[in-house]
Amino acid sequence: MQSRLWLIFAGVCVLFVVLIVRLMYIEYSSGDKYEKIVLSQQGYSNEIIPFQRGDIVDRKGSVLATSVDVYNVILDCKVLNETPEKIDTTIDAITSVIPEISEEQIREALKDRKDSQYEILLKKVDNERMEAFESLKKDSANKDKISGIWFEKEYMRTYPYDSLAAALIGYCSNGNNGALGIESQYNNQLNGANGRKYGYFTDNKSIENTVIPPENGKTVVSTIDVNVQSIVEQEILNWNEAHKGDTPDGSANTACIVMNPNNGEILAMASYPTFDLNNPRDLSARFTPEQLAALPEEAQVEELSKLWKNFCVSNTYEPGSTFKPFTVATALEIGSINGDETYMCDGKEIVSEHEIHCVNRDGHGLLTVEGSLLESCNDALMQIVRTVGPDTFYEFQSDFGFGQKTTIDLPNEASTKNLLYTRDELRRIESNLATNSFGQNFNVTMIQLASAYSSLINGGYLYQPHVVGSMLDSHGNKVYTNNPVVLKKTVSSDVSEILKKYMLHVVEVGTATGVQVEGYNIGGKTGTAEKLPREEGNYLVSFIGFAPYNHPEIVIYTVKVDDQAHSSYAQEITQRVLEQILPYLNIDRADQDIVNLFI
Repeated sequence: MQSRLWLIFAGVCVLFVVLIVRLMYIEYSSGDKYEKIVLSQQGYSNEIIPFQRGDIVDRKGSVLATSVDVYNVILDCKVLNETPEKIDTTIDAITSVIPEISEEQIREALKDRKDSQYEILLKKVDNERMEAFESLKKDSANKDKISGIWFEKEYMRTYPYDSLAAALIGYCSNGNNGALGIESQYNNQLNGANGRKYGYFTDNKSIENTVIPPENGKTVVSTIDVNVQSIVEQEILNWNEAHKGDTPDGSANTACIVMNPNNGEILAMASYPTFDLNNPRDLSARFTPEQLAALPEEAQVEELSKLWKNFCVSNTYEPGSTFKPFTVATALEIGSINGDETYMCDGKEIVSEHEIHCVNRDGHGLLTVEGSLLESCNDALMQIVRTVGPDTFYEFQSDFGFGQKTTIDLPNEASTKNLLYTRDELRRIESNLATNSFGQNFNVTMIQLASAYSSLINGGYLYQPHVVGSMLDSHGNKVYTNNPVVLKKTVSSDVSEILKKYMLHVVEVGTATGVQVEGYNIGGKTGTAEKLPREEGNYLVSFIGFAPYNHPEIVIYTVKVDDQAHSSYAQEITQRVLEQILPYLNIDRADQDIVNLFI
């Protein structure tokens, strides 16, 4: 008997050894396969932890765009149906805190989708109401009486300044997809990467979690100054509100750029009319309810497209007399004139059998080179450009960046490549060269002209304009700096100094006296361009200028599209802006000797 027992024991031991070896083999060869089978039979929690889109701030850190916590209210029908005694108390609790959720809505979901574990009851609930519900849930009176409701965190984009710099900043659509402006241009940098919380439920309903934290987006530090931007927009609005009677159809567009000519930074970029970034599809400010109701959907989309367009970057137009300094600078740079010449203006020039009129049909009489800018004389400019010639004029247009994109860091920059005469067209038709000399019959964008003009008064350096200066990571560390980029050298420093003096005199005693601000020396040039078709009497009036004379720190360019040719309109807006931003920016006050330099 004892021998048989030992034999049985030995056999059992052998079987155990064989079993262990077999299990080890299975673990080695197919362990992952069977582990997946086992785990697949258990309940899992798999929750996305959303990233927070980065802020957009101004140059001093004021928040222009941010993402705030909001919550989706989620009903777990399966869990709540498993505890029917908690249904009434749960419904009472959630509807008392968030009345937008109805009892009928919950009961219908519990009945029709009883096994669902993800039913969205309401989206974008604020943090305050979420916390109120959680407090109610933890209250001793409600302990273990509330079940099956949880909050899914996400973020909602919000704009603290509403419509400020709307076309420049842009907005987000469909969550974190930037539309327009910086939101679009820097979408990838503003966005981060979602995190994830996942695990599985054990038999006692506890959960084993693994958390991969989200990577938040970068903060984009713009070059915009909120105070300068606010002043510009307020004065544009004030002017348009005050002059509604002067322009029966209202201003089609008013726009203004303030930039640093020494590095290409944009301090302000405003377009009118504008829109509310927190409600970008709202047209109620432009139309009455009755008008909106009668407006077809296609027409509403078209109106929104107009409203969202950044005039400073996306619209092209004929610059008019603000281009005249470029023609004079070109002639001085190549030495075809030296500044001592005089020109007789009799009110017109006959060019290629075309009679091209001056702004003064009676003529300005005898003018110096400087006087041609002071009086904004078309006749003198046509005589000056003859000394330049079509080939050189074409080359200098290119050197100043006309016909090319500035590559500003904003979307939808308009191309003017096909809106300038070719070299051959300037050669073949003399009138093309003549009209181009005073800014007609070719197109520019505002940012193009402002950048080129900056090179005229900063010593000849054409900078790439930009609206973003740096980026910070989620911990506030600087991870990117947008250093100034010089694209070309346009004119010599000597020519730049001459043009500065000429344009100082334009403001002191010429066509731009309406821009003067007491105590400051300002230079600049006015412009009036008759839009196509000429017979309709639509004009683009403008002023571009700089301050202070000694060492320009800002360039300001104001454009208005109207049905009346009053260059004083643009001057009036500019003067009101300058008298506020010059002291704010600590711009040097005038040296009286410089003010009297040419008087």
